[in-house]
Amino acid sequence: MMGDSENGVKARKTVFVTVGTTSFDALVRAVDTREVKQELSKRGYTHLVIQMGRGSYTPTKSGGEDGSLVVDFFTFSSSIADYLRSASLVISHAGSGSIFETLRLGKPLIVVVNEDLMDNHQSELAEELAERKHLYCAGPPTLHQTIEAMNLESLLPYHPGDATPVAKLINRFLGFPDD
Repeated sequence: MMGDSENGVKARKTVFVTVGTTSFDALVRAVDTREVKQELSKRGYTHLVIQMGRGSYTPTKSGGEDGSLVVDFFTFSSSIADYLRSASLVISHAGSGSIFETLRLGKPLIVVVNEDLMDNHQSELAEELAERKHLYCAGPPTLHQTIEAMNLESLLPYHPGDATPVAKLINRFLGFPDD
């Protein structure tokens, strides 16, 4: 069976959720729902690690009893690079600096847009990258449907050479002239 090792033990597949230094309780709440956890488990993910930032909502921890997801969370870390490297799937808020690192690492990515936090048009950037098939884009209310419908085989690798048009796109949304 796919995802199992030769001795029948399920291979660890981690979903890492990051909200950066923001307060994005809507994303943490969405990931903490039974429906999202069940969908992730159904897709073979075994662990869910949530970096919850400055939010006040505390997700439910789980030790993985009865074959459910192992769920853990923390508020801040001096570096999330190890979490990004070890993740099988990353779910990030649209303003996170980890988006390009995740794409550079070739990890599947769902960017969750929070219109309340968007002051530099990161949502437009996320939507543009989703149109280019580098990642999936969702809102907190549609996260479950996005996970349910995602086909990781349809994502296109993000190549470093793509950075120039993306940087121009960011600059355009931030009001800087194209060079």
